Amino acid sequence: MKIFLVGTAYPLRGGIAHYVALLYNQLKSMGHEVHIISFKRQYPDFLFKLLFPGKTQHDPSQEIIELPSHALIDSINPISWFKTFRHIKRERPHLVVYKYWMPFFAPAYGTIVLLTKLFTATKSVFIADNVIPHEKTPLIDPLLTKWALWQVDHFIVQSEAVKKDLLQYRPQAKFQQVPHPVFEIFKSHFTTQQARQQLKIQSDEKVILFFGYVREYKGLNYLIEALPIVLKQMKVRLLIAGEFYDDETKYRQLITTLALEPYIILKADYIPNEEVGLYYAAADVVVLPYVSATQSGIIQIAYNYNKPVITTNVGGLPEVIREGETGFIVPAKDVSALAAAIVKFFYLQGNVDFAQYIESHKQQYSWERLAGAIINAVN
Repeated sequence: MKIFLVGTAYPLRGGIAHYVALLYNQLKSMGHEVHIISFKRQYPDFLFKLLFPGKTQHDPSQEIIELPSHALIDSINPISWFKTFRHIKRERPHLVVYKYWMPFFAPAYGTIVLLTKLFTATKSVFIADNVIPHEKTPLIDPLLTKWALWQVDHFIVQSEAVKKDLLQYRPQAKFQQVPHPVFEIFKSHFTTQQARQQLKIQSDEKVILFFGYVREYKGLNYLIEALPIVLKQMKVRLLIAGEFYDDETKYRQLITTLALEPYIILKADYIPNEEVGLYYAAADVVVLPYVSATQSGIIQIAYNYNKPVITTNVGGLPEVIREGETGFIVPAKDVSALAAAIVKFFYLQGNVDFAQYIESHKQQYSWERLAGAIINAVN
């Protein structure tokens, strides 16, 4: 089968590009002809700086999956949308798979899907990370979302939360629910001892990891507020690794107010691929104190390294945690419950083989399963 994947790809950075690369490799391994259509401009510079105050849209990593791709789509230039359609029409793939995660791309995606549906026999599949975005624009998002979704032939949803949102906009939508696969792109270059030595952490310390972009909905402030409660019972170190897409100052002020500087290591920067394993190797447990969510690639990075996860009961996060085996689930915004779960984990750490449970559990989160669902969607 000839398949086009539409989404971000190297040199653009982030989890979407990683996801597209891993899916590309899986489909290729199954004997399909696969091509990637990426963005020549994902966001205009002024909007990127406004919404995503990172340093760059490009991946600084040394270790990459560099795949052949066509950078055709300009998110704000309709001419590029028509050129992308003409490329699809000329190449005549059996299927175009779109990675969809926010309404900003709805005009481009919706236009390409509509033209493809009207003038070709090519089928469309959306892998919907989110249907309703984390940061909402109430008057605009519903209109853009309806435009993007209405002509799509089939959907892949990765959690019950996204399924519910999809059916709100497309009650008769054809879909399959397949969980987010494990992010196998990240390698392990460090032992725990090596990682802690490099990060200047004692080998016998108890280490908590918060990883990934810092955005308001991810609730990092609740984890920081929980730390003094934990410290009353045991000494721990909190490792925060990720670029701030929220006001960094307010988090630093909270750390200072609570006198937590000796107990926190803050790496406020984008973590390149080759360094991801450093932070996970150093950690005992990964904590996601999210206020809202659909699913999370962070959990699937943690599972890649066989690290247990403490997360909140929002969106699809509880669906991928086995309580007491691969991690723990707590109510959102509940600082006391979060602190208690962290303490409970460390008390149980020597008696429960979390890594073994994770190794067994994560087998269901395979790229082969996802690729099979995509192929079955149009057969």
